[in-house]
Amino acid sequence: MKTMSSSLIQKTVTPFLKEHIPSIYAPIGKPQNEETARDKNPNTRYCYRHRPDSKCHRAADEAKMVMIQSELDKLSPADQQAITHVWSLFSAAPARHRELMLQGVLSQLCFPQLSLVSREVSESLKIDFITALPVEISQKILCYLDTVSLTKAAQVSQRWRLLADDDAVWVRMCEQHVNRKCTKCGWGLPLLERKRLRNYTRQRQLAKSNPQGRIQELRDSMNGDSQRRLSPGKRDASSLDSDDSSNNKRLCLGSTEDEKQERQEQKTRSWKAVYRDRWQVGYNWKYGRCSITTLKGHANGVTCLQLDDNILASGSYDHTIKIWDIETGEEIRTLRGHTGTIRSLQFDDSKLISGSLDKTVKIWNWRTGDCVSTLQSHSEGVISVHMDGHLIASGSVDKSVKIFDFNTNSVFCLKGHSDWVNCIRLDINSRTVLSASDDTTIKLWNLDTRQAIRTYEGHVGHVQQVLPLPAEYEPDDELVNGIDGAGDNTDTVSVASGGRDGTPAISFSGQERRNSSPPRDEDVRSLYGPAFESDRLRPLPPRYFITGGLDSTIRLWDSATGRCLKTMFGHFQGVWSIAGDTIRVISGANDGMVKSWEPRSGKCDATFVGHRGPVTCVGLNDSRMASGGEDGEIRVYSFRNCGNGLDVSTPR
Repeated sequence: MKTMSSSLIQKTVTPFLKEHIPSIYAPIGKPQNEETARDKNPNTRYCYRHRPDSKCHRAADEAKMVMIQSELDKLSPADQQAITHVWSLFSAAPARHRELMLQGVLSQLCFPQLSLVSREVSESLKIDFITALPVEISQKILCYLDTVSLTKAAQVSQRWRLLADDDAVWVRMCEQHVNRKCTKCGWGLPLLERKRLRNYTRQRQLAKSNPQGRIQELRDSMNGDSQRRLSPGKRDASSLDSDDSSNNKRLCLGSTEDEKQERQEQKTRSWKAVYRDRWQVGYNWKYGRCSITTLKGHANGVTCLQLDDNILASGSYDHTIKIWDIETGEEIRTLRGHTGTIRSLQFDDSKLISGSLDKTVKIWNWRTGDCVSTLQSHSEGVISVHMDGHLIASGSVDKSVKIFDFNTNSVFCLKGHSDWVNCIRLDINSRTVLSASDDTTIKLWNLDTRQAIRTYEGHVGHVQQVLPLPAEYEPDDELVNGIDGAGDNTDTVSVASGGRDGTPAISFSGQERRNSSPPRDEDVRSLYGPAFESDRLRPLPPRYFITGGLDSTIRLWDSATGRCLKTMFGHFQGVWSIAGDTIRVISGANDGMVKSWEPRSGKCDATFVGHRGPVTCVGLNDSRMASGGEDGEIRVYSFRNCGNGLDVSTPR
């Protein structure tokens, strides 16, 4: 071609270019202009990779183009013109012509030239599919990435960052990991919003009682004062003095500028930021990075505590209850009135329930320190109390469980244990209660019939604690299916009560228990007895619960089938206290250690030491845990905003 004259080129090359690129080589207005050619065949010039409207249009490699131009400049003008005409012919050719040209060229290449083509093609075939695909499909693809891969994808380009940081991607990530263990990667993140959720639940309850069906707003005081509830259907009294009636619809009346700014930031907060905060806390939990605050104030050993948000309540052998501000580590107030050891307590936003060996259960307004009421029904000391809705349950040295109903101002007794009742847990939705006793058994009671639904046997020592797990919890399949191994506890039995006389009717052992996890709700319901089988609308009791005993073991149970799914070994001496959620379980024992467990598999994640005596009580929330011991100290471990942190754990 380089030896062809200009006239010959015009006769051979120009007609080809004129046919396929009429906008450049054909006058406007002629029949073969760009518009008519495209109408006749839209793909005359462009394949799908070279259409200018395609999102995956490949931009030129500037460095390579500079190199090609540099090499081209070294040639003679005739050679440059010949090569340029070859490029022009190929560029102007439609898809079918291009393929024909390439096949002819490839058939003439030697092996080194084929190697060159292979190297160049491997790079050219890479397509930015995230940019090329529709936004919805790209986001769907990004939803399958893990956290590390997703953050790396955001560093590829501005387009990738825009898609990878979108709320549609990160809300899926939050749904998969927050407040639950991901079934794919096993990574779980704390909720960190329990206080806000409780406020929202109270608003919903007020809305139900409001004739207009509106949610009345609650003021969440930032200084720790008592929360103020607005009466249904009425405006807050403080708002009557306001001239601007529109202020009555605001979330918080009289709030400061800082609070308004904080709420505005929360409203515009991205799901990625939400996930980042929880990931940091989860990471600190996993690797034992935390800050420790030691609370000292009791004159004797600490026997019980409860941790909730920024407040901690503790009871002691010294007959007092102390309320602590965790943020500052300061004692808020001391509640005095019991004449015996405080063995159990529970509190909410306004009231606190305490049980003591002085045989009484007291109800306190812990914000003011006043004792509101004293319940006296046990003949011996009270070891455990639990409040749920309008019911309070108490377990005692007198081997009985008492239920106080404040709607009817009545009290009734559940008898069946042959030794001290150490722990009880109410579930008002299903109207059941779990109790653990020194007789080494756990019982599930029906509050309507006041009879035991099932007795769980397996511990060989006093059972000190029973903890129902949240409805979101699901154990590993290996535990549910009863595969032989550490989780297959063939030495445990469970007895279901068949009648009012408590005669054992059903027992599970060996292979029967191994296959006794029914998949259908009807079959599960029947295992809880006639009361649940006849009433299909009645909620079922918590399906799974954990117990701790002085036999140094922690056990995971299926309340429906009676199976002990897992026995957790790790403590050297008896387990006194357990606390947990869907992500982790912590335990305190007589060996002075606090252990963190993964509840799905039953593995011990970490061990925390520091107490100089037995750990008698533990508490847990999303970003903190607390432990109290007979050394009189309360150790609070904070896994949020801990800086570089202090590694106090020994991973197992």
